[in-house]
Amino acid sequence: MAAIVYQKDKRSGLTYAYESVSYWDKEKKQSRAKRKLIGRLDEATGEIVPTDGRNRKEKKDVTPKPGPVPAEKVSRSFFGATYLMDAIGEKLGITKDLKACFPDRYRQILSMAYYLVLEDHNPLYRFEKWSNLHKHPWGENIPSQRSSELFASITEEERHQFFGLQGKRRVEKEFWAYDITSISSYSEGLKQVQYGHNKEDDKLPQINLALVYGETSNLPFYYRKLAGNIPDSKTITHLLTDLEDLGFKKVKLVMDRGFCSEANINALLKDHVKFLIAGKMSLNFMKHHLEDIYLHFRNFEHYNDTYELYHHTVPAQWHYSQERPYKKDTIKANRRVYIHYYYNIDKAAEEEKAFDRKLMNLKQELESGKRNPEHENQYNKYFDVKTTPKRGTTATVKEEAVSEAKKYFGFFCLLTNQAMDAITALEIYKNKDLVEKAFGNLKERLNLRRTLVSSEQSLDGKLFVEFIALIYLSYIKKQMQDAQLFKKYTLQGVLDKLDVIECFEVPGKKLRVGEVLEKQKELYLALGVEPPVSL
Repeated sequence: MAAIVYQKDKRSGLTYAYESVSYWDKEKKQSRAKRKLIGRLDEATGEIVPTDGRNRKEKKDVTPKPGPVPAEKVSRSFFGATYLMDAIGEKLGITKDLKACFPDRYRQILSMAYYLVLEDHNPLYRFEKWSNLHKHPWGENIPSQRSSELFASITEEERHQFFGLQGKRRVEKEFWAYDITSISSYSEGLKQVQYGHNKEDDKLPQINLALVYGETSNLPFYYRKLAGNIPDSKTITHLLTDLEDLGFKKVKLVMDRGFCSEANINALLKDHVKFLIAGKMSLNFMKHHLEDIYLHFRNFEHYNDTYELYHHTVPAQWHYSQERPYKKDTIKANRRVYIHYYYNIDKAAEEEKAFDRKLMNLKQELESGKRNPEHENQYNKYFDVKTTPKRGTTATVKEEAVSEAKKYFGFFCLLTNQAMDAITALEIYKNKDLVEKAFGNLKERLNLRRTLVSSEQSLDGKLFVEFIALIYLSYIKKQMQDAQLFKKYTLQGVLDKLDVIECFEVPGKKLRVGEVLEKQKELYLALGVEPPVSL
């Protein structure tokens, strides 16, 4: 049963009209009501006037006039930082893409993302205070209940559409960094919250978050939520399928050693994906191709002074195999790959010292009779142990085993199927640190170290809004790095300097911007944005 309900906003003095529909909640066994905003009440005529952005379905045939929405009341708001966000959104196509995917909610999503970026570590329940002081896309408060409803309303189809639109704006020739992080959770009711390998040694169950980042643009465009007990190496095939579904076939990925496995490399080769992946020196494939160059590796001609290391590149044949269950056979072939080897003397010395300390501890454990069950394999690998009545237990190092272990100290390698020199490959791989920094931004500044939501839909929606905020944050940090602003400012310092700029709105008049100092103009230009002017 539908009814019209009126509610007065104490701040603005306006009365809003809602369509209230009653229904029976079978689970809670009680009557409930759904409300939908249909407009505001005109006190003079008693008519309901539709409000902008609230009834788009009814106004599909109405073409809005360009420019800002006219002011309905006299107001003074902080404007400088949200103006920056507006300009970035237009430049990166975020606003346009969100509007295409969420025509009735994109302003709310933008306002929440703005708040997460501009207010460091502040939870969403403090949004109202920030909203009252700032000009932002939604223009009104979003209470906790409404934000939860917004999160739950964001569908997988809408997210998929947004990823596709944003991905097309990235440079297809660049490498895309791919990595996974863990997010701890207190919510035991979530299906994907599981105990797994937590990279920060947090004892809580977790979900995993996979993120794809453009190495040239320094911007993320895709993420995926995973169960907390899924190892990194098991995610590649699903990633490739997701990227193909989004329309990306000519993909180039850069990944760390956690993804280095025979199955993953075969999957990448099968889909003709260009890749650069950190190899594991413990693999026989990597050791075998190092043998021929090992003795003359530290040749002066192969030394790079910038990175202070020696490097060699070895062409190799990867023994590719692909099982075809439908034909009950296996395709086998050799595929050309390149192994870039690197040797750092300082790294070798540090690893040798750490290894010798470990051997000393193992020897003490053996000879004192305080054996650790977790170290049994290492005891057997590196020591001969003898026990006599007179001398007790004596542990003698197996020199051959120790020499074999130390042989590869200071070495690391990168495996790729794209021809490039070793230093280019190293620089591309080092840029992968952007993903690690993005994870840090998510967990620290965007307040996502531990998630508190209690439903799958709310978690999915909150992650999406956090992801939108991460795009803005990544852009600002890259511009600050390029302009060397971090020598003088912190990120919050820049945002605070712009945030104090005010704007004034009067019904029937154009928006007026307050004083903008020369230093503030310089900051806008350094961030790739034209300073604001009165309209």
